[in-house]
Amino acid sequence: MALRFTLRQLEYLVAVGETGSIAAAADRVNVSSPSISVAIAQLEQEFGLPLFVRRHAQGLSLTQGGRQFLDAARAVLAAAGRLNDLANAITGEVRGPLSVACLQTFAQVVLPGLRRDFVARHPEVEFHQFERHQAEIFEGLRQARFDVALTYDLDIPSDLEFVPLRPLPPYALLPPDHPLAGRASVAPGDLAPYPMVLLDLPFSSDYFREAFRPAGQRPRIVERTRDIGVMRAMVANGFGYSIANIRPAPDAASDGKPLVNVPLTGVPPLTLGLVLAEGARGALTIRAFLEHCAAAMGEDRA
Repeated sequence: MALRFTLRQLEYLVAVGETGSIAAAADRVNVSSPSISVAIAQLEQEFGLPLFVRRHAQGLSLTQGGRQFLDAARAVLAAAGRLNDLANAITGEVRGPLSVACLQTFAQVVLPGLRRDFVARHPEVEFHQFERHQAEIFEGLRQARFDVALTYDLDIPSDLEFVPLRPLPPYALLPPDHPLAGRASVAPGDLAPYPMVLLDLPFSSDYFREAFRPAGQRPRIVERTRDIGVMRAMVANGFGYSIANIRPAPDAASDGKPLVNVPLTGVPPLTLGLVLAEGARGALTIRAFLEHCAAAMGEDRA
């Protein structure tokens, strides 16, 4: 029997099955929603059974048959990935797809340059990048949506491997007219009385709040945002200070207003590194990316 479906269609099926939404699936795999819809319709027509129940207000739900097809599709995609890894091992060439996630708080600073140099060295690699928060990174690695991820060492689960690259000490981000802006360094206790703009992302926000616990104090959070660009702009416009571990250049917010970075003492640094699923090092493409990152992160880029 001739196969009348593609691996791409199976990838779209898995994306819809896991997200429960055509729009969310399209965002995950970086294609248009109509392309996802057409692929699902073609699979349903080819196999002669409905894979999803369409609910206008609640998105798509897998049918009983759809759940079985989702498991089979994952297995087929995993097997196809192993074939690609085998070909790379036999030929010694670094090629094929590579899905790299990056913590969204520093993706703009780290990922584009790493990607540019890596694909210049290995032009046969199909590089796909994703900006996600920490919880989404862990989920994506476990579900094999990502091959590897760049992130901090924040609550790394025991079933994932963390490869450290470089320490990133914390600093206080202040507007130039802040009373503490002229200090050589500050401690959490110094910051506590002042209003704080919290970068409110999973795991990250806990790290920032816990910085004040040894001093027996709590931050005075007046604003929250999930966007680091918005956080920097709010600080630059005087809404409060913030804490970060990555320093984009120049020291200014996106609206051009200046910012001051003051080292934060008494708070352990985070470590920038790579997270990957167990056994992922067996793939030549992933090993090549690990080696590339280890070499590049030795430079003072961040």
